[in-house]
Amino acid sequence: MAVEGGVMEAGLLEVCLTRRVAAPPELVFAAWIDREQLAKWWGPKCFTNRVYQVDARVGGAILIDMQSPEGVVYPMTGRFVTIDRPHRLVFVTAAIDEHGKPMFEVKNTVTFTAARGGTEISLVARVIKTTSAAAPKHLAGMSEGWCQSLDRLSDLVVLV
Repeated sequence: MAVEGGVMEAGLLEVCLTRRVAAPPELVFAAWIDREQLAKWWGPKCFTNRVYQVDARVGGAILIDMQSPEGVVYPMTGRFVTIDRPHRLVFVTAAIDEHGKPMFEVKNTVTFTAARGGTEISLVARVIKTTSAAAPKHLAGMSEGWCQSLDRLSDLVVLV
């Protein structure tokens, strides 16, 4: 597993991760756009998810509530920008504050490449806008959160 941590570029955070999983690209890609599968792996370990919407088409909406073990709910909205099944997925997400306002937006680009015995996932998650003073606190865990999410994804697709 090759992992690069968070990188500050032009003042905005960018996380670049590469992960190899033991499942074919079609299966791995499907786990990103299927509501039930997404609920099982999205977010850090020990978090649960309520996935309300995953409209897997260009312009389609994403609506997820992540819940911490302490019961804190972190709402997230998003929209799909590119869907090239099973090779590439681009979507923009926004973390929502307690007033229903976005704190920051992240452009997520995920590529799926067939690799010996499975799929190599490459993820670039780049903060494209911050709109809240609370954003840095939430973004501090973005790299670790994505690492844990990809661990959970890997465990899920191996079981399928």
